[in-house]
Amino acid sequence: MSIELLSLLLVGSFILVLLAGIPLAFGTGAIAVVFAYVLFGEPGLTLIVSRVFTLLGNYVLVSVPLFIFMACILERAGIAEAIFRAVYVWSGRLHGGLGVAVIISCALMAAMVGVIGAEIVTMGVVALPAMLSRGYSKNMALGPICAGGGLATLIPPSVVLIMYGLTAGVSVGQLYMAGVVPGLLLAGLYIAYIVTRAHFRPEEAPVASGAEMNMTVVEKLKLAKDLVLPGFVAFSVLGSLYLGWATPTEAAAVGVVGALIAAAANRRLTAQGLLKAVVDTTKVTTMLYWLFFGSSALIGVYTLAGGTRLIQDAMSNLPVEPIVVIILMQVIWIVLGCFIDWIGILLLTAPIFVPVAANLGFDLVWLGVLFCMNMQISYISPPFGPAAFYLKGVTPPDITLTDIFRSIWPYLGLQFVALGIVIAFPEIALWLPKTMME
Repeated sequence: MSIELLSLLLVGSFILVLLAGIPLAFGTGAIAVVFAYVLFGEPGLTLIVSRVFTLLGNYVLVSVPLFIFMACILERAGIAEAIFRAVYVWSGRLHGGLGVAVIISCALMAAMVGVIGAEIVTMGVVALPAMLSRGYSKNMALGPICAGGGLATLIPPSVVLIMYGLTAGVSVGQLYMAGVVPGLLLAGLYIAYIVTRAHFRPEEAPVASGAEMNMTVVEKLKLAKDLVLPGFVAFSVLGSLYLGWATPTEAAAVGVVGALIAAAANRRLTAQGLLKAVVDTTKVTTMLYWLFFGSSALIGVYTLAGGTRLIQDAMSNLPVEPIVVIILMQVIWIVLGCFIDWIGILLLTAPIFVPVAANLGFDLVWLGVLFCMNMQISYISPPFGPAAFYLKGVTPPDITLTDIFRSIWPYLGLQFVALGIVIAFPEIALWLPKTMME
């Protein structure tokens, strides 16, 4: 069987699996088993087993359930409510102040949570009723929550960055630092848009109520103390990584301890809550690991058959400038993001794209940031757009998916702008990792 025909059969099989609604992890794993047996016989099945056990032995993979557990604890610790309330009293005098507060709160939550679903659902429960009750239009209320929640994809401790680091063989600590400035850049673009739109359409985003606007500085500072615990948790993770005190896995463990302290301080630490956090962590971690194993097995079979080398050579030898190849990668990621989950995209494309980018002389940490920015786009891109479905689960019945998708178009455009800026100026992502203490 020629490698070209094999490639077509693999792609066709993958499409059939998606159309049949088979879970991606089991579908890719099944395809890997079938093709391994057909191509290499029983010895080919040994390849799949060995790849799974190799992955299980990767120490960095331990940080995934730890960060998810930290997110589950913080979700129940009342941190999101405290952050939102503390931030809003300072931005309430602005038209669109609640929207600004949502973006800032999401950025702070992203620095602690790293899981997009938990962040969007939490802010949907906390912020959306507050915005609608104060007369915000649907577009101005829904858009910031969907877009801001996606910051957890880019701002560390992002699970996406961990998985990219494992797949590409890149330092997770450097990836974490590389995601900070692009994440803040994107948050700044969101805030600028909200303030500008609210300035020209003040009826869509009213200012705070009289009682909230008349709060004294002392009262506002009392609320600001609620930011101390979130700041402590964020520093315990990012600070320990940046200063070289801990590896990503150790930083994740420190973050869990910080989350437990925050939950205890807010009097939300209960045995029932901890049990629920453990159960939720187990479910999410199991899903991620099976996706990782299935896709990794499929790529292993395809690589052994010579497929990845064929595509790598074809992309590396294209008669265009190297940056055009990088842009082509972005286009492929964006298109795939409309239909496939991020981990499937990562494990199907990274073994091909990473060597190509390395051969062309591009920094793989920078490529990881670009991947995360593309996956952030995928989270709000129809028709898949998981962020919209997360938010729909906690919205009032009169808000439809159409309303949510309509609200996110401006933010989708800003994500493309930010992606273009980071492509044009790689140092935006790379300067902070260069200052890290190893």
